[in-house]
Amino acid sequence: MAGSKLEVIRTVEWMKQVSRQARLEGRVSGFVPTMGALHEGHMSLVRAAMADCRPVIASIFVNPAQFGPAEDFRKYPRTLETDSKKLEHAGVDYLFAPEAEEIYPPGFCTWVNVEGLSERLEGRARPGHFRGVTTVVLKLLEIVQPQKAFFGRKDAQQARLIRQMASDLHLDAEIVVCPIAREADGLALSSRNAYLQPDERRAATVLYRALDGARNSIARGERDPSRLTATMRETLRAAQPRY
Repeated sequence: MAGSKLEVIRTVEWMKQVSRQARLEGRVSGFVPTMGALHEGHMSLVRAAMADCRPVIASIFVNPAQFGPAEDFRKYPRTLETDSKKLEHAGVDYLFAPEAEEIYPPGFCTWVNVEGLSERLEGRARPGHFRGVTTVVLKLLEIVQPQKAFFGRKDAQQARLIRQMASDLHLDAEIVVCPIAREADGLALSSRNAYLQPDERRAATVLYRALDGARNSIARGERDPSRLTATMRETLRAAQPRY
C-alpha cells in the first residue's frame, strides 16, 4: 500500500535473507536498481514494478566501478534521505543501500564483460564503464534474486548489455525495459541534468528534436540510414548558433 513503512537494508546477508523469504512464500518480487538522486524516471520504474510485483525492492548504490578516473564519482548527487521518503511514499517495501565495501569486499577480483558490445558507442569513450555496470548489476541480481528487474530505455546501450548478460548467463530475473521519461520539452530525465547551466539545459533539447525528426521521417516511409542520419545532423547543425 502506498505510504507503507520502508525497510532500509544495509548488508548483503540481510538482503539475501529477505529475498529468500519472499521466494519461500511464493511472492513475485520486483527490483529497481538505481544510483539515487531519484526523479520521475526512476519513479516510473517503481510504478511499473508495483503494478506487477510484491515485494518491490529498490537499491541505491553509487557504483565506483563504472566511473572513470576523471569522471564525477565524488560529486555525483547523493540524496539518500530524500530518496528514501520518495520510495516510502510510493509504497516500496525495501531499500537496499549498501556501502561500497559490502559490494566490493577486500580481495574482490571478478568482473563481468559483455564482449563485443561493451566496447562500442559510449563504451568506446569510457573504457571499463560497462564492465563496471554489468558486474554490479549481476551482483545485485544475485543478492536480491528478483523475478523481475526494471530498467529505463534512456540508457539504451546499458539495457542492451544487461539483456545480453541475463540471456548468456541464464539468469532467473526477467529484464523489463521501460519507456523513457521526459521533461515537457523532450529532454530525457537524468540525475546529471542538475549539472547543466541554463543555456546548456536549453541546448540539450536538440538531441530529442533530432531523434523526433528521424522518427517522423521513418513514419513517412524513409528507410535509408544515411538519409535519416543526415536529417538528424541537419537538426543539430541548425541549433549550433544557440550554443
